[in-house]
Amino acid sequence: MENTQNYNSELNGKIALVTGGTKGIGKAIADRLRDAGASVIVTARNHPGTDLPHHFIATDLTVASETAKVLGEINEKFGTVDILVNNMGGSSSPSGGFSALTDEHWENDIQLNLLAPARIDRAVLPGMLEQKSGVIIHISSITGISPVHESLGAYAVAKAALINYSKSLSKEFTPKGVRVLTVSPGMVKTDTMDAYLHSLAGEAGVSVDEITQNLMNSLGGIPMGRMASPEDVAEFVGYLVSPRASYLTGANYVIDGGTIATV
Repeated sequence: MENTQNYNSELNGKIALVTGGTKGIGKAIADRLRDAGASVIVTARNHPGTDLPHHFIATDLTVASETAKVLGEINEKFGTVDILVNNMGGSSSPSGGFSALTDEHWENDIQLNLLAPARIDRAVLPGMLEQKSGVIIHISSITGISPVHESLGAYAVAKAALINYSKSLSKEFTPKGVRVLTVSPGMVKTDTMDAYLHSLAGEAGVSVDEITQNLMNSLGGIPMGRMASPEDVAEFVGYLVSPRASYLTGANYVIDGGTIATV
């Protein structure tokens, strides 16, 4: 039987916050939630310089005091956040393995990929708990399960911690009406990924195609034969935050084209 269900209005009346929501995976998620009817707020350090269909707040969420500023503006203009997608993340640490990482590299990656999401959660949760409903999504990475130690050691550790933290949060707050889930993409074709691959290729003195294949091989290959698109990730997040996924919580969903070798 043909599925004629219309999902374009299933998030009508919902307020969604997407951190790091102006490019790549974050932008695709923000656009997907807006298409489903949500009012979407996005944050980033800098405005992308193009027209955005979402409410934009410029902020550096690695600075603890910025969290209160963001939530103050949201509460004033929108009210309680119903959907939080902690997409912000990344790494500026050098390649070269463990010996290349300083305390500053470790602190920066943990601040960006673990502590900043935890602070936003802490700010948003009271409103969700008061209305006894809400969804929090943490965007992690398959490096949190299968680390690439040559170039992403500290990042991988921070993402692994995010997965564990997300599970802990779900155990505490799901009984109170707030679903908490993790999504761990593999290689995703974004501008940030392209820049990363070009940087690695320059350091190694090889072509971008060669370094891309080397990275794929280090992860175990991609049976699907390609990187994910940002929209591949966004479509699944759109499902997870919808009423159709009302029984799902506490899980880490891997979107990697079959890379991870275990079940």
